[in-house]
Amino acid sequence: MPDVTIDENALVSMQSLLGEHFEATLSFCHTEFDRLHSELESSFHSDNETAIRNSHSLKSNAAQFGAVSLAEIAKNIEHLLLENKLKEAEEFLVQLEPHILATKEKMTAWLINQ
Repeated sequence: MPDVTIDENALVSMQSLLGEHFEATLSFCHTEFDRLHSELESSFHSDNETAIRNSHSLKSNAAQFGAVSLAEIAKNIEHLLLENKLKEAEEFLVQLEPHILATKEKMTAWLINQ
């Protein structure tokens, strides 16, 4: 299992801000992680601009909800693609799927324990 880092203070802040809508928004956020990952993979070898945009969006969404380590992986992909370092970016891309799964599990466990 990947080493996942979650900033629980960010989750608490989002929960406070969103109130009764937090759980639904967190669920939507998890769906977005998956969608952005899928679109990033689809565009990775064929459309660098779209791949950069998807990695940037994944980074932002993850950071907003305290998924620190997921945001870091997405940031690395984004920056490497901007530098046209495809091979290095691909090393991070293969980490995304298991990391997203582990991140969603850890966030869900946090929510259950609230």
